[in-house]
Amino acid sequence: MRKKVIAIALILSLMPTSALAVTPKPTKAQIEAAKKVEAEKKAAADAAAKKLGSAKKTLRQLTDIAYAKRKLYIAAQNELKEKTKKYEIAVEHLQAAQASVSSGKRTIGKLAVNAYVMGGGFTDLDSLLHSDGPQDLADRLNALDALGENNSKALERFKSAEVVANAAQKEADLAKQAQEVATVKVAAAKKEADEAAALQQEEVDKLQKVQDKLAKELAVAQKTRLTLEQQRQLALLEEANAGRAALTPDQSKIWRDTGFTGRSSTRSNEQMRAVAVEYAKKQVLAKKRYVWGDEGPTTFDCSGLVYAAYRAAGLGWPNWDRLNSSLYWVSTKRVPLSEMVPGDLLFYSYK
Repeated sequence: MRKKVIAIALILSLMPTSALAVTPKPTKAQIEAAKKVEAEKKAAADAAAKKLGSAKKTLRQLTDIAYAKRKLYIAAQNELKEKTKKYEIAVEHLQAAQASVSSGKRTIGKLAVNAYVMGGGFTDLDSLLHSDGPQDLADRLNALDALGENNSKALERFKSAEVVANAAQKEADLAKQAQEVATVKVAAAKKEADEAAALQQEEVDKLQKVQDKLAKELAVAQKTRLTLEQQRQLALLEEANAGRAALTPDQSKIWRDTGFTGRSSTRSNEQMRAVAVEYAKKQVLAKKRYVWGDEGPTTFDCSGLVYAAYRAAGLGWPNWDRLNSSLYWVSTKRVPLSEMVPGDLLFYSYK
């Protein structure tokens, strides 16, 4: 056929109704009410988003503080470990010095005991009474002086080392105690910061849930408003286009009458229409190819698919091998769009 692009559509629907549902036509008042609800939801969502943003900012600040406190706490723990180690070393030095003093005292004590057991002594009188002569007396006195001086010096060194070690131990102990106090304070500050951050996180989570809920409500309100607007636009369009097909000027130039002048006034029943619709739907879902002039079963053109669908439902025209779009137009009964039912033909054309 030499004509502008023309299409014929079989309405693919299995709605259990005698006619297509009329497109709802929301009123302007309904649309305005929907807009008002949408605006309220948007205002609430914006306010919640602002509050959530402020809470998140506070959370970031508290998290930074908590992180800094944790760093201080870790540093304090490390310093406490070092001072504890120094304290332990000082204790070891003190114990060594005390052991040296004790050893020196024991050595001197043993010498005194041995002298007493052997019947001698370390006094000047004892040396005078038991000497064998002037020379022996001089030797005894010199030996006594030397031994006393050496023992005295050794004992003084041990005692001096003990004093130093004791002072170092006390200093290390004080440093350790001070660090323990500092560590406890830092730990308390860390705990407080962590708790503040945790509480703020809970607040953020609550606000996030509120924000998510309001965002969903806003989306529903927007969808409702858009649906009402689109339904009204579609209803107005259908009203404007109602009956236009039958009143189109120069219709005969678009749908040429090829000689068939009969027009059927008989309508099929619901069961036959359902069969036709199901057949056409099955071919479309099977993605069978379009081939001009074909009427199945593997390829179809537009009017060929309509003819095959009607034929499958038991409808046919004995005088025609098949019908093309022009014959469909001149041989079918016109009905308003609002009265169409599944199985009816919808004609449309575009240039």
